[in-house]
Amino acid sequence: MMKSRSVGIIGTGKYVPERVLTNAELETMVETNDEWIVSRTGIRERHIAAPDQATSDLAYEAAVQALKSAGLAAEDIELIIVATITPDMTFPSTACILQEKLGAKKAAAFDLSAACSGFVYSLATANGFIQTGMYNNALIIGADALSRITDYTDRNTCVLFGDGAGAVVLGEVPEGRGFLSFDLGAEGAGGELLKLEGGGSRCPASEETVRSGKHFIYMNGREVFKFAVRVMGTATEEVLRKAGKDKSEIDLFVPHQANIRIIQSAMQRLDLPEEKCVINVDKYANTSAASIPLALVEAVEEGRVKEGDTLLLVGFGGGLTWGASVLVW
Repeated sequence: MMKSRSVGIIGTGKYVPERVLTNAELETMVETNDEWIVSRTGIRERHIAAPDQATSDLAYEAAVQALKSAGLAAEDIELIIVATITPDMTFPSTACILQEKLGAKKAAAFDLSAACSGFVYSLATANGFIQTGMYNNALIIGADALSRITDYTDRNTCVLFGDGAGAVVLGEVPEGRGFLSFDLGAEGAGGELLKLEGGGSRCPASEETVRSGKHFIYMNGREVFKFAVRVMGTATEEVLRKAGKDKSEIDLFVPHQANIRIIQSAMQRLDLPEEKCVINVDKYANTSAASIPLALVEAVEEGRVKEGDTLLLVGFGGGLTWGASVLVW
C-alpha cells in the first residue's frame, strides 16, 4: 500500500483589477459615508473588473504568477480547480476556459462552488488527489468578480464586495511540512440568508427576475454576521485539534476578509496579536473565494511567511459553508 504523501503549497500568485472604487465614490452612488463603512466593516476601497474582464481573466493573471513561482510550465499541471461563484458562464467551467488560456493540455479541470469557503474546500480536494498519488500537482485558484452580481443601489451590500483572484500550486513537500488538517462543513438550513436566486433551474432568467433584482446578491447581514463569528471560532478550534496543535503555535492567521469585526472576534478567541493576523479587507473588501488566497499571497510577498511557520486558514460563506486548514510552510 502506497504511503500517503505530504502535500503543500509550492507556488503563489495573485491579481486584482486596476480600477479602484473608494468609499468616497460610493458616497456619490448611494446613501452612505466613509466613516460608517470603515467603522462597521473596515473596508476603505475595493477593486472592480473592467467591462471586458471575466473571472477567467482574473484567474489567468494569478495562475501565471503561481506557475512562475512554482517553477512549473502550464503543460506540467495535472489538475486545475477554480473556486468561484461568478463563473464566466454556466458551462463550460471557468477552469476549462482557464485551462485553454494557459495551454495546460494535460490537466483535468473543474469549478468548485462553496462561495467564500471555496478556496479551502478546493485545497482539501486537491490535497486528497495528490496524497493518494492520482495527481502529482494541482493549480488552485480562488477567483470572483462580485461586482457583476452586486446591486449598486443597495447600500447594505454594495459597500462590501470587490473583485480579484489568488492562486496556489500544490505539490509534494518534505514530511512534516504542508497540510496537517482540514475542517469543512455546511449548514444548508441557512442558505436563504445569503444567496443569488436568479438564473438557475429553480428561477430561470426572465424579464421578471431581472426586474425584481434576483440576479444580485441577497444577504441578511445580521444573521450572517452571527453565523460567521460563531463558526470562525469553532472551525479554528476543531482544525487545530485535528492537527494536534495549540493556538499558541499559530505563527500566522489568514482569515476570510469579509468584515474587520469578525476577524477581530476570531483573533480574541485565539488570543492572537494583530501582528500574527493578515488583514487586507481595507484594500480589497470581500472577494469571496479570492479572499483567503489574496491575503495569503500578499503575506508571502511581504515576507511574513517563513519556512517552518504554522499557518491557519479559515473562511465562511454562502451555503452556509465553512472551511479551515492548518499547514506548515
